[in-house]
Amino acid sequence: MPTFSFARTAPLPLDEAWRRLTTWPRHADAVPLTRVRVLTPEPTGVGTRFVARSGLGPLAVDDVMEVTVWRPPTDGEGGLCRLEKRGRVVRGWAEIEVLAGPGGRSRVVWREELRVRFLPRAFDGVLERTARVMFGRAANRLLRRA
Repeated sequence: MPTFSFARTAPLPLDEAWRRLTTWPRHADAVPLTRVRVLTPEPTGVGTRFVARSGLGPLAVDDVMEVTVWRPPTDGEGGLCRLEKRGRVVRGWAEIEVLAGPGGRSRVVWREELRVRFLPRAFDGVLERTARVMFGRAANRLLRRA
């Protein structure tokens, strides 16, 4: 069960960094070969469910997620979103935390535990490194694009 984390600093106010990272359909623009479909009505909050389908044709995998913690930033205080992965193949959790950074910037901390059913533990190291790079690049893209 690989667990990984990374941090980014963005020249954005807290609420804008939060919006860019938690508008779920935007993740499809940042992760190659991925489509995102929100399964519950707006607005996002605890209980919101969505699925990220990644891959091509029969090789695609669904990552079904549910928001279990939803604390947007308010009054200069940071925010935290926790997602539980509830799919048949992809399991685990992810946390996206947006904190006040230096000079009015935002500091983003992304933590994730990722389990892929049927993937032997011998692949945990490769999965962890690949996921850290992939999600790190996605966070970079999300924070750059309005």
